[in-house]
Amino acid sequence: MTEQFTHLDAAGHARMVDVTAKQPTVRSATASGRVVCDPTVVAALRDGTVPKGDVLAVARIAGIAAAKRTPELLPLAHVIGVHGVVVDLDLTDEGVSLTATVRTADRTGVEMEALTAVSVAALAVVDMVKGLDRSVRIADVRLEAKSGGRSGDWRRDA
Repeated sequence: MTEQFTHLDAAGHARMVDVTAKQPTVRSATASGRVVCDPTVVAALRDGTVPKGDVLAVARIAGIAAAKRTPELLPLAHVIGVHGVVVDLDLTDEGVSLTATVRTADRTGVEMEALTAVSVAALAVVDMVKGLDRSVRIADVRLEAKSGGRSGDWRRDA
């Protein structure tokens, strides 16, 4: 089977895929990630005593804003209508678990928007706690599921 990369033209140059002829369909994508930090940071997050303020609220808003700005960051991403973004952050014993789900009714998927939302939300967490823990790190950013479009539904196996 010969696979053709749709982001390359006949000469091998990068190009934006033309989705004009595609019909808009309802699509969604979910991504996840983690911010791993020291137990003292987890305690400060739980107690609400992080000096920079409400870390989870800031990260949630950062993730939502990032999903809407994905085409500004990724040069071959399409400008699409981002119709819904949910960013969930949960405290764990190891740090913060992040999940973002992005929805649209458009001609192309929102996988990059979901991954961008999780990544930027994680960066916001790091920015707000780095003064308490210089070893804080982002881990395991990945696509968990997508639905809609020509390729249909996909879900990561456990």
